[in-house]
Amino acid sequence: MNTVPVRYQQADGIATLTLDRAERHNALVPELLDGLREALARCREERPAALILDAEGRSFSSGGDVAAFYDTPRGERRAYAERVVGALNAAMLDLLRLPVPTVAAVQGLVTGGSVGLVLACDIAVAGPRTHFAPWYTAVGFSPDGGWTALMPERIGRGRTLDVQLTNRRIEAREALDLGLVQYLADDGGVADRAREVAGRLRVAWPGSVRHTLTLTRPDPERVARALDAEYRHFLEQIDSDEADRGMAAFLGRD
Repeated sequence: MNTVPVRYQQADGIATLTLDRAERHNALVPELLDGLREALARCREERPAALILDAEGRSFSSGGDVAAFYDTPRGERRAYAERVVGALNAAMLDLLRLPVPTVAAVQGLVTGGSVGLVLACDIAVAGPRTHFAPWYTAVGFSPDGGWTALMPERIGRGRTLDVQLTNRRIEAREALDLGLVQYLADDGGVADRAREVAGRLRVAWPGSVRHTLTLTRPDPERVARALDAEYRHFLEQIDSDEADRGMAAFLGRD
């Protein structure tokens, strides 16, 4: 098992940040989120022309690790949730405030809070097997990861409610039509397409790019307030009997 859950490298002016916990579908645990934030801080210092956020394995990320939440004793679960959701929110804000254009290279499933990492990137490239799903009402969690803070302005409030309440998947083609992703790549071609897009960003005038990001990205202060609301509701729900039962059923431990 890989003990380093995040990799960061830079070549030819383009940085790549890779989630590297493929054996657990790159589920969001404290170690991965801490590594993600450290890599983003390094990117902020180095100021490459563009950053690609990708992931190892068949899945971009399955969101919060439900087994890790369930296996944390009830009396300690709220503190664990504070760490995970707090770090995810901080990472999303890091991305929104990064003075570098960001490209998410997304393959396979993107579920739960990991959707927030895609929403916080400027451009997203997806493969034909990519799909997005919330899972909150199936597991007994309250939404986090920007599902209420960022998703409604991306795909509409009514559609966001439909997807979350019925727990239906957004497949790759629908994600493109809705503007959740901007490019579809052939199977196995997501990384190459992301590098192609990043290459176009590399030759753009940096001052123009900087002003475009500032004027067009979601307002980080507004997003921070909305994420804080998600955080508070998540903490309330994770400490409930319903969440206990939902996680047990989801994991087949009931």
